[in-house]
Amino acid sequence: MFQTLFEKYSWEETKESIYSKTGEDVCRALKAGKRDLEDFKALISPAAVPFLEDMARLSHELTVKRFGKTIQMYAPLYLSNECQNICTYCAFSLDNAIKRKTLNDAELIREAGALKAWGYDHVLLVTGESSLVGTDYLKHAIEVLRPYFSHITIEVQPLEEYEYKSLADAGLSAVLVYQETYNEDNYKTHHPKGKKSNFKYRLDTPDRLGAARVHKIGLGVLIGLEDWRTDSFFCALHLNYLEKRYWETKYSISFPRLRPIETEKKGQHSKKEFNTFMSDRELVQLICAFRIFNREVELSLSTRESEKFRNHVMKLGITSMSAGSKTNPGGYAAETESLEQFEISDERSPAQVEAMLRASGYDVVWKDWDRGLSVVTKTNDETLANK
Repeated sequence: MFQTLFEKYSWEETKESIYSKTGEDVCRALKAGKRDLEDFKALISPAAVPFLEDMARLSHELTVKRFGKTIQMYAPLYLSNECQNICTYCAFSLDNAIKRKTLNDAELIREAGALKAWGYDHVLLVTGESSLVGTDYLKHAIEVLRPYFSHITIEVQPLEEYEYKSLADAGLSAVLVYQETYNEDNYKTHHPKGKKSNFKYRLDTPDRLGAARVHKIGLGVLIGLEDWRTDSFFCALHLNYLEKRYWETKYSISFPRLRPIETEKKGQHSKKEFNTFMSDRELVQLICAFRIFNREVELSLSTRESEKFRNHVMKLGITSMSAGSKTNPGGYAAETESLEQFEISDERSPAQVEAMLRASGYDVVWKDWDRGLSVVTKTNDETLANK
């Protein structure tokens, strides 16, 4: 289990090691044929900031060589905002007095129709963490939606291995499960109540996914909870471990930065703002560092980020993007009173994002290209020749 490896590392010692990296360490990492975790530390360190242009150039070249100039499009479909956890950063938190909503079959089909009208064939199902939307509900939702989508991913509460196997049999392709933060000492501060407060159970979830032979596992940290460099190292450590142990599984990394949320407490409506303590340049650095460290991992960027930022960064290592996202149940097909999980930043329609990508010389893939479900019109060799 990853937990055994994780316990060999000290948060503070790891942080000190990252911040003590030098320019020589960064140069060595950029020139290395095969990069290790010490190289990754150098690439995310403050010492790498002067090398950002070199990192961006190398990241772009590695991405085009491996994936071609293609971006896979997906959309999140929120099934429910029911949640039994208290989390300090989420509008679905149990202590937030919002109207709760869980989609029924008819509403699921309406949402599917709205997404299909936009061209989507890859959908991410999202719920709060509640027994009301457990395995039985999720399995039924997958069975209802399977005729509409070739690729179904979920981002829900951690489940047992046998439950993941059951969902995979129903048509599940991938699971996203973010540790939020790998700082065990402070994890409880951000998750004071509910099953999510069990740090070690959540940490072991990707192992259960690997054992269940789920096709793809998505990792990430919620940027803004703790020091992003140290958190990102532990995410890379986790990825490295999983790739070696569950080598037949595919992996992805996401980069969610904290976004404002709407709150309802004691009859008072307000907006809660966050400081992620991470600049745009630092997020570019992190994206490039992951691509240079790992040429195979898929990198995803959501509508949490601004239109301008996504336009520039998608060339530097990103392989999938969402567009037109709604973060509340029923948000695509009808007006709803349920609050969003968080505010999005890039509000462009899928058609507008597609037009931007094509104008930049990229192919847009609506299906799951890593499983051969669609045809990319440019081969990698043709793309490299035209770069």
